Amino acid sequence: MNYRTLGKTGLKVSEIGYGAWGIGKTSWIGASDEESLQALNRSIELGLNFIDTALGYGNGHSEKLVGQVVRESKETIYVATKIPPKNFQWPARAGVPANETFTAEHVIASTEQSLSNLGLERIDVQQFHVWSDDWLEQGDWLEGVRKLKEQGKIRFFGVSINDHQPETAIKLVESGIVDTVQVIYNIFDQSPQDQLLPACEKHNVGVIVRVALDEGGLTGRITPETTFEEGDFRNGYFRGDRKQQVFDRVQQIAADLGIAVEAVPEAALRFVLSHPAVSTVIPGMRSIRNVESNMSFGDGNGLPKEQVAKLGAHRWIRNFYQA
Repeated sequence: MNYRTLGKTGLKVSEIGYGAWGIGKTSWIGASDEESLQALNRSIELGLNFIDTALGYGNGHSEKLVGQVVRESKETIYVATKIPPKNFQWPARAGVPANETFTAEHVIASTEQSLSNLGLERIDVQQFHVWSDDWLEQGDWLEGVRKLKEQGKIRFFGVSINDHQPETAIKLVESGIVDTVQVIYNIFDQSPQDQLLPACEKHNVGVIVRVALDEGGLTGRITPETTFEEGDFRNGYFRGDRKQQVFDRVQQIAADLGIAVEAVPEAALRFVLSHPAVSTVIPGMRSIRNVESNMSFGDGNGLPKEQVAKLGAHRWIRNFYQA
C-alpha cells in the first residue's frame, strides 16, 4: 500500500481508504455486520489506515462498527466522520442560512454523539456532511469547530461537498479554514479538475474522493438486467433506462482503453489516483472480495498519461441522485 499526505493535516493516509456508508445498513442492502467487520479488518491487514463514516449512516450504526474495529486494531487507524445538517437536507439548499444547518451547539452535540458511537476520545477528521460557501461568513459554527479542536476532541476539520457541486467549496478552500474536502470525482464526473483540485493543491487542502466507482456504475457489473433488493437506494439511482446508459458507456470506456470490462474498476480507481491533488479514495467495500481487489490498486501507480487523456472524452454531466 502506498501512502499520501492528507494536505495540511500531515497525516499519511493509505491511497485506498474505506467508505463506510454501505455498512450502515439503511441505504445499501445485503451486508451483514459480521461480513462488514471481516471486510474492515481485512482492509487493515492489507495496509488501509483511513476510514470514512458518518453519524447519519444508519443513525450511528456504521460508526459503531468502525469504532469496534479501530479500538481492537493494533495499527494506527485514522477515522473521519460527518455531522449531518441540522435541517437534514441533502444537498444544501441555496439561500438556507447557516443557523438552520450548522450551529456551534449542533456541531458540538453531534460530535459528542459520534465520539460515543465510536468509543473513541478523538476524531481525526470531523466533517460537515453538506456545504455551501454562503455559510463562510454566517453563524457561529466555526466557534464550535475551534472549541472541539481546543478540547482535543477533533484534530482536523473538513467538509463533504454537495453531490456534483465541487464549485460550492472554492471560497472555503481559499479561506484557509478547512483542512480537507471530500468530493465526488470519477471518470464520469471530472468537474473537480476544473477549479476545486487546483485550489486544493494551491492551499494544501487534503482531498478525499468518494463515489469513484459511481455507486457501482463503474464496476462493470451493472447491466440492463441488474436488480437490487427492496429498500436499496440503487433502485432509485439506476432507475428507468439509467442502467442501460451506464452499461453502454462502460463498454465504450473499456473499448477506448483496450481493456476488458472487468478491468474498468481498476482503471476508475487509478484514474482518480492519477491526479496529484488527491490524497485518498474511499470506495465502499462490504465484502472481503471487494477489499482484496480494490486494495491492490493502491500501489502508487496511476493510469498512464495517454489513458488519462483518453478518459477525458468520457466526462458525463448528469446527476442520478435527483429524479
